[in-house]
Amino acid sequence: QVQLVESGGDLVQPGGSLRLSCAASGFTFSMNDMSWYRQAPGKQRVLVATIAVLGGTTTYADSVKGRFTISRDNAKNTLYLQMNSLKSEDTDVYYCNRKNWATVWGQGTQVTVSS
Repeated sequence: QVQLVESGGDLVQPGGSLRLSCAASGFTFSMNDMSWYRQAPGKQRVLVATIAVLGGTTTYADSVKGRFTISRDNAKNTLYLQMNSLKSEDTDVYYCNRKNWATVWGQGTQVTVSS
């Protein structure tokens, strides 16, 4: 029943920007802290950013701090990740999920930063 559908990934040049979206269903979105993760082939999934239920508290991995912004729209059950000043090392598949109970995962959305 839980569904997470990531979108917005694309090929972008270094220094460019992308806005990722995550459409969530099957759980009470507004009562769950939400996170973005990323994973490259052969590497572990890593936490990128987390946002509290009302959006007042956010945390970021050091690698993206100052460049990425996580946000949410509880009325639309949607999570966002605004990515600016993209670097080649940001190339990964990006996933969203509940911070505290990641039961299932979506397909993710591919972000490729390259010239």
